[in-house]
Amino acid sequence: MKKSRKQASGPGSTPAIVALETAGAAFSVHAYEHDPAAASYGEEAAEALGVDPARVFKTLVAEVDGRLTVAVVPVSGSLDLKALAAAVGGKRAAMADPAAAERTTGYVRGGISPLGQRKKLPTALDASARSHATVCVSAGRRGLEVELSPADLASLTDAVVAPIARA
Repeated sequence: MKKSRKQASGPGSTPAIVALETAGAAFSVHAYEHDPAAASYGEEAAEALGVDPARVFKTLVAEVDGRLTVAVVPVSGSLDLKALAAAVGGKRAAMADPAAAERTTGYVRGGISPLGQRKKLPTALDASARSHATVCVSAGRRGLEVELSPADLASLTDAVVAPIARA
């Protein structure tokens, strides 16, 4: 499943892919034609790649007690803000301003990856990820996903693994 440095560091390379390569993680890259009119970036990725939406995870940026925090949840569900706050030791959570999320992570909305962010943020990964051998997350660009083990994703992002999604 691992991409070689030469394959992944070409024109499609992103900071997320570079982070995976640097860590020596096993991963594969999946590209698809992004439709700018798509209502949901995550559901579009799942459909385009033919992957169960429960295995494709979206990266959301929230504010927990005023601090930007990353939540990684399946596209088949939604983020439980109260559960996210509890998972990272906070009291209140709200979705972050999209411009602040883009500025802080270095990625555009719909292409925010939990990996290779400009500024490493506290991260929570939904516990449902553990029920899959591999999961897909944004590779840092719309139309590009990386597939890796949930254990590697949690380790590389220093994520707290907790039930933060609602079905």
